Amino acid sequence: MSTTILSLEADRAAAGDLPRRPGVAPVLARRALRDARVRTIAFMYLFGLVAYVQPVGFRSAFPSLESRIAFARSFGDNKAVVLFYGKAYDLLTVGGYSAWRVGGTLAIFAAVFGVLASVRALRTEEDSGRAELVLSSIVDRRRYLTVSLAAVGATAVALGCAETAGLLAGGLPPGNSLLLVLSTVSVLWVFVGVGAVISQVASTHRLALQLGGACVGLALLVRVIADTANGAGWLRWFTPLGWAEEQRPFTGEHPLVLLLPLSFGAALLVLAVRLAQRRDIGCGILAPRERSTPRLALLSSPTAQALRGELVGLATWVGGAAVFAIIIGVLAKSTASAGLSPQLQREFAKLGTGSITTPAGYVGLSFLLFELAVPLFAVAQVSALRREESEQALETLLALPVGRYRWLSGRLALAAGGAAAVALSAALFGWIGVTASGASLSLPEMLEASVNCFAMAALFLGLAVLLFGIVPRAASAGAYVLVTLSFLWQLFGALLSLPHWALDLTPYAHLGLAPAQPFRPVPALILVLIGVVSASAGVAAFRRRDLAQA
Repeated sequence: MSTTILSLEADRAAAGDLPRRPGVAPVLARRALRDARVRTIAFMYLFGLVAYVQPVGFRSAFPSLESRIAFARSFGDNKAVVLFYGKAYDLLTVGGYSAWRVGGTLAIFAAVFGVLASVRALRTEEDSGRAELVLSSIVDRRRYLTVSLAAVGATAVALGCAETAGLLAGGLPPGNSLLLVLSTVSVLWVFVGVGAVISQVASTHRLALQLGGACVGLALLVRVIADTANGAGWLRWFTPLGWAEEQRPFTGEHPLVLLLPLSFGAALLVLAVRLAQRRDIGCGILAPRERSTPRLALLSSPTAQALRGELVGLATWVGGAAVFAIIIGVLAKSTASAGLSPQLQREFAKLGTGSITTPAGYVGLSFLLFELAVPLFAVAQVSALRREESEQALETLLALPVGRYRWLSGRLALAAGGAAAVALSAALFGWIGVTASGASLSLPEMLEASVNCFAMAALFLGLAVLLFGIVPRAASAGAYVLVTLSFLWQLFGALLSLPHWALDLTPYAHLGLAPAQPFRPVPALILVLIGVVSASAGVAAFRRRDLAQA
């Protein structure tokens, strides 16, 4: 609607009936913020909750100096823990612990949000044709980019406000809390610039997201090496996640380090604007290479064509799961000599890991992340379905002799197969890492952990398809919210010792956290069956409804 109004104003201005006047920027900004509202609200909830729970939980779990000293000795230099949260500089104070846990966790989420937000605001708008329509009116390209990135900046401010509210509600002082928030938002700022540049380079939003995800993964890998390898601390200066660590809120602040991500992010945004002005709208600098002989592989059916388009993304997911799992496996045995206090072991036991000082307990705890990642992969496939429908590619396909049932069932099989491949990769390479470390975990035990991941993926895939069939416009956001809230409810609910009936509201509570706990085949099978029934209902609803555009 907004773009139509802009076009009408442009026609009237060209005819002399309407003076060219500023005022379209608020329209564009409001539309961009409205389109991103669900994603922004979900991340605000995550930022605020993590920022509040960590200081409150630390005070409750370690009220005395003696218990905090024992915790610091156990975890301060434990590479198995540093892998997830980064280097800890002070674990004896609530502020130092919060800077470690809140900063280490939210910096990664900030990087992911920055890439998603900037690619959505730039490359996705071009692929849908909306950017071309806006630029055909009274808005030039520089102004359009400025307004789009300003809207992304507004969402970044909203995340910072949510994190600030959580830290203050958790009882932390305002000054250092603000520096912690700035260190987190600075990572987001850099990756907004990364996503903006990639949006000019990539020819499609799918390629842009893949390249952006690779940049986030590379930044995390460099940070992990810097924090876990002896003598490699200098590598922190080569990754935005390391810059956030070096700002050291609550632990001997280095606020001048903030200038590094601010200047680097600004340089990336300037580069993105320059690149945008030198290319055609709808095209990327990396244009698809023309071939004299067309490649006809995987074009025999809509499902095969979808597999062809998703091969790079699937390979990225499988490879990322393999790398992360093998690191977890190699570090599994290091927890055996950690010397954790009994109180701390009880806190971890609330998550269902058993003894965290055993390889099985540590791997079981680590596989919680895969039980989140694999369902997110499955939900992303449903988001791709919705994107094809909103961009009218599905309307063209269904005009051919291709039925709705055949198209959707084939894509569901592809999504389920991809989720199984990611889960299997995590289990197999996790076992390789465990074996290399000398720990005693069998391959069947690791495969049981992968079955848990697949069961959760099947459940949320089915629910996402049900939403796609009933409320297509809200399907993607609703499915992501379901996965995230279910995981956070289980994680923080267990740590806060909520009643069993409350914990049972999330499906994560019904699976045995293999290999730390015995595998529970019946609940896993029930979750898969619920997913299958939900998917069947979603397919039936999709066959009866009209195609819904954006």
